[in-house]
Amino acid sequence: MLEERRNPNAPQADPELVAAFRALPVANISDNLHRIVGAVGVRPFHDGTAMAGTALTVRVRAGDNRAIHEALEMVRPEDVIVVDGGGDESRALVGEIMTSVAQMRGAAGMVLDSAVRDVEALGRSSFPCFARAGIHLGPYKNGPGEINVPVTIGGMLVNPGDIVVGDADGVVAFSPDIAPALLEATRAQSDKEAEILEGIARGHYTGAYAAPAKA
Repeated sequence: MLEERRNPNAPQADPELVAAFRALPVANISDNLHRIVGAVGVRPFHDGTAMAGTALTVRVRAGDNRAIHEALEMVRPEDVIVVDGGGDESRALVGEIMTSVAQMRGAAGMVLDSAVRDVEALGRSSFPCFARAGIHLGPYKNGPGEINVPVTIGGMLVNPGDIVVGDADGVVAFSPDIAPALLEATRAQSDKEAEILEGIARGHYTGAYAAPAKA
């Protein structure tokens, strides 16, 4: 049941780890999360700039963005505002003004399991914004809503303080506790793929590629 909870922000993830993940493909991170972690149906609405940061989570009633406005007063530089809108696409929860406020306050991006509007303006922006759909109909502002609680985005669980990474392929989230090992494994895969692509460019490919591998 949706309540009116307002919990303190979780500690932010190590900025060096966050920066390192921002430089890596989400597909490779996903592979090393056993291909079972990811927000299904959520796609970028901005210019494709990569995103990484610490989750500040919000859960709202379908079509209502009051709690998102409140979260904007709590956002810290390098936070990603992650909004569980229940997958509702009937009303936009944010648009150009709210994403501009988030960007002004240093947020690393927004991820919404719901709709957005001002799609053309968002598409020109480098501020990362991921959502399920675009629609012109605006939101209600009545509540209720919760801040810094576990949320679900496209079937993916996100806890406050998780590291959230997004690019043109979509969004993944994971606990900072596993981040160092995940970073090492993802870098190793990225290096291996670069080696394979170099071989293909030279006209050579054996088909030998140890898992995890891309589809």
